[in-house]
Amino acid sequence: MAGPPAALVDAVRAALARDGSTVDPKLLEAFVAGLDPDYFEREAPADVAVHVGMAAELGTFQPARVAVTPRENGRYDVAVVAFDYFGEFSVVCGLLAVHGLNIESGHVHTFVGPAGEAPPTRARFRPGTRRPPARSGTATIVDVFRVHPRRGEPQAAALEKDLLLLVALCAAGRIDEARERLNRRLVESLGASGDADRSAGGEALAPLDIAFDDDAASRWTVMNVRGADTPGFLYALANALAMRGVYVQQVRIESVGREVRDTFWIARRDGRRIEEAADRQALRLAVALIKQFTHLLPSAPDPARALRSFDQFLDRAMAGDPAAVETLGRPEGLRELARLLGSSEFLWEDFLRMQFEHLAPVLGRWRSRALPSRDVLRRELHAWVGKGAAHDERKRLLNEFKDEQLLLVDMKHLLDPALTLERFSQALGDLADAVVEEALSLCRAELVERHGRPRDASGREVAVAAFGLGKFGGGEMGYASDLELLVVYRGPGRTDKTAIDAGAVFDKLVRMLTETISAREEGIFHIDLRLRPFGRAGPLSSPLEAVRAYYATGGGAAPFERQALIKLRQVAGDAALGEAVLAHRDAFVWSDVPWDHDDALHLRARQARELVPAGRFNVKYSEGAMVEVEYAAQYLQVQHGRAHPELRTPSTQGALDRLQRLGLLAPDEHRALAEAYMFWRRVSDGLRMVRGYARDLLLPVAGSEELGFLARRLGYTGSGAAAAEALAADVAHHRDRVHSVFTARFG
Repeated sequence: MAGPPAALVDAVRAALARDGSTVDPKLLEAFVAGLDPDYFEREAPADVAVHVGMAAELGTFQPARVAVTPRENGRYDVAVVAFDYFGEFSVVCGLLAVHGLNIESGHVHTFVGPAGEAPPTRARFRPGTRRPPARSGTATIVDVFRVHPRRGEPQAAALEKDLLLLVALCAAGRIDEARERLNRRLVESLGASGDADRSAGGEALAPLDIAFDDDAASRWTVMNVRGADTPGFLYALANALAMRGVYVQQVRIESVGREVRDTFWIARRDGRRIEEAADRQALRLAVALIKQFTHLLPSAPDPARALRSFDQFLDRAMAGDPAAVETLGRPEGLRELARLLGSSEFLWEDFLRMQFEHLAPVLGRWRSRALPSRDVLRRELHAWVGKGAAHDERKRLLNEFKDEQLLLVDMKHLLDPALTLERFSQALGDLADAVVEEALSLCRAELVERHGRPRDASGREVAVAAFGLGKFGGGEMGYASDLELLVVYRGPGRTDKTAIDAGAVFDKLVRMLTETISAREEGIFHIDLRLRPFGRAGPLSSPLEAVRAYYATGGGAAPFERQALIKLRQVAGDAALGEAVLAHRDAFVWSDVPWDHDDALHLRARQARELVPAGRFNVKYSEGAMVEVEYAAQYLQVQHGRAHPELRTPSTQGALDRLQRLGLLAPDEHRALAEAYMFWRRVSDGLRMVRGYARDLLLPVAGSEELGFLARRLGYTGSGAAAAEALAADVAHHRDRVHSVFTARFG
């Protein structure tokens, strides 16, 4: 390859001499020999001298340099000279966008030392002829951008400081982390400058014109891109290429009016050209979609998480799923994906990705599909499971139905502002009831097939019933809620086929029930049996007489279990047995035995002390948190439920309303507790959505990114920091009001 004219090289030497540069003449020769004529056609000798000087300063502890030069009409040239690492071009473009710099034109060049040598140091800088992509760090980039600031004058020191951190991540192979940092900062930057709306508008979602030129270069694939200019356009484009494993060798950047016209010299990471028509079409589609999706990130609670998951979604969609392709073809579908995939890593990693065949159809139809009632769910689930010929097949069909319906409920919860928390909770409860009922029927039928029907001494079949407790029993389920169950059967007996004791059979039934309803441990619809008589020490199922003996004055139940039984509710099984269990519950809970004030408050103090790490706030157990609202209602229910039967409801919200109507709660007390209860449920729901873990309800620490993501997930607006500050203020407000009412009432 011919180098630059000798006269230009002499002019660069003269410029270096005028500046008093001590650059080694051999370094200058190597620098100019490694760059193509296009670079020298665009750069004046004085600017080339600056870039040579920057290259001379590169070394192990200085892998990048940045220079800013003012130009006319309020424009600036930003020059970056750095060791080259995969994805670095996208990082540079993203950093300029974060600093509020619109790229109007520019050119990007890369060159490699002979035989792909290790990165140069101050003592040795050996660029050579252009080669296919070498291993990371063995090439050098010279990028020059003409920029127009959206705010203030660009600062070379600030740009370089940020770039060094990002380049260090690239050098360590942590390009995803570098990209995540940029995505989060870019969203903050767009929001602060008011560009977020424009970035997510029609211009950003307009199609790109992407064409390939086979005649422009022999060793590279040349890709020409045209599209409407928007904030962060080049970053979105470069990011898309990096995410699809495409190496960028050279770029020519131009803007004509409101249109961007960019040319990329690209290759696969192994240096091969991209020549197959199918590969080019796939790249064309992926780049266009990722570029569009990047501009929708301000609508995602966690932008980096959304983009990472979207790349995986794109792989699945491009494998040929027609429903997913349809979703990607709709602007509203992309916007919904941004909100969905940026809400919960657990939702994607442990649910959506594993159930992709359910995700794509539901995404396309969630608006038109209403949430069915419990009775409709029961009928549809029973019919669907009935298609299976054997137990294992029916079990698979049950979970398939459950997963798709859960996805629909979650989708509406995340994307439909008209869906209230109460309706979301009701939909989860209705589905849980239907699933437990069908699963209990399936398991009972399978055990009868194996062992025969359990019968008592008189020959009657032994009945069984399942009851919900906790949030499940109270009809107040949230995201990732487990199913707290109590399974009761009527009396002892033997099976008529294998002579196994009925108790052993029903323990098998409960064990089979936990295996039939598939769930991530401690996650959505995980069955929790800890509230059964004697807890983990007791049998999995309980005969009616044992329930009566345990929940009785002088029985084995602890005082707090009387309180817990307020939320007992039958969800499946024999109706007559259910009525008998609930009648005994009423006699025990609403008896004239005085409420054990001291034991209740001792338990509450232990929870706050032992279940909350020092210096942290637990949305459930800390002082002023959700448990204090629930316990305040339950304490008053136990105290007054015998005289006022209308207080006998498993719903905390319902109990608070009835306590006010009876004059047992003052209006200001009711308002403080009721408002806080809905707030704590929203916050716990948001935490579980992010973490996918029912019991991890510690609020993120102040100043953390996680607190900002949670705030955005809960609908707080503004930057992450501003949203987090607003959420923290509401947390303090509700905490103080609840604890004030609780201590005033109960000491």
